[in-house]
Amino acid sequence: MLGEGDTAKLDITIAGNKDNDTVSITDRGVGMTKQDLINNLGTIAKSGTSSFLEKLKDGGDVNLIGQFGVGFYSVYLVADKVTVVTKHNDDKQLIWESTADSSFTIREDPNAESDPLGRGTRVILHLKDDCKEFTEPDKLKELVKKYSEFINFPIMLQTTKEIEEEVPVEEEEKTEGDDEEKKEGDDEEKDGDDLDIKDGDDADTKKTKKVKKEVVEYTQVNSEKAIWTKSARDVEDSEYDSFYNTISKETDGPLTRMHFSAEGEIEFKSILFVPKKAPADLMEGKAKSSSIKLYVRRVFITDEFEDLMPRWLSFVRGVVDPRIFHLMFLVKCCRHPRFFV
Repeated sequence: MLGEGDTAKLDITIAGNKDNDTVSITDRGVGMTKQDLINNLGTIAKSGTSSFLEKLKDGGDVNLIGQFGVGFYSVYLVADKVTVVTKHNDDKQLIWESTADSSFTIREDPNAESDPLGRGTRVILHLKDDCKEFTEPDKLKELVKKYSEFINFPIMLQTTKEIEEEVPVEEEEKTEGDDEEKKEGDDEEKDGDDLDIKDGDDADTKKTKKVKKEVVEYTQVNSEKAIWTKSARDVEDSEYDSFYNTISKETDGPLTRMHFSAEGEIEFKSILFVPKKAPADLMEGKAKSSSIKLYVRRVFITDEFEDLMPRWLSFVRGVVDPRIFHLMFLVKCCRHPRFFV
């Protein structure tokens, strides 16, 4: 159980800040205690190569994805400093901070009351000068659509836009001209004969003005489901068509498909599609072979199969998702007999 910080809405929010040159990624997960921060972020590659090799020798379930702590430290490719704000139900809201100089600090968040997380973690990247493009909403959306389109949890992109709205004019904002008009109106009323009687609606009408206002919007940028993880009998034809259009950037669906899984020396799940029309570059000297995409745990890894996918099958589109992933997987997978049935 998650405890008192429970929230039924488990999602991830990404926000770019052009003023501060930062990108923040916030989740509503379990968060981390102080000891968790030390164990998980305080040591580069905590799980370590030696631990990985020991599991490999013991014949354990070895998966490169998620085995190495260096995944977190890849943020320093684009950031000079990283700030992690986290709240676990068993601890206070904490801040972990490091500039990748082999040291880090952990302190209690002084803004815990004014900006509470409730439960979860926020990672703030302080971007390098040549990486400020990552504050752009379009760039963030592009990255999410490419690498995390099929993540189970909603990924929300926070954007700010400027709108105009009408607000009533305050009394003190009225001009002297308004006062003079009012006096002239009073004089006319005293004349009596030329008095105009206004309708009630007109009498109650207040002056308004247009002002610019910034509003924050949240848009979900990942919408498709990882249907290859399901059994073929549980997937509707419309879901196949929608999935194919997403990975192929087409709109008319596939000609035919094959949804299968392989078990044995290697284990993977896959969906392959044959398009209705041949690619324009099919007969070129070196046809592109980036139509098969490798996903691990629903995260896009690569689509570069130049030496593994036969050129004459470059028109085939689809995804491959292994249960375990190691360096020789791609070779074995693409040579698997069911891959080309």
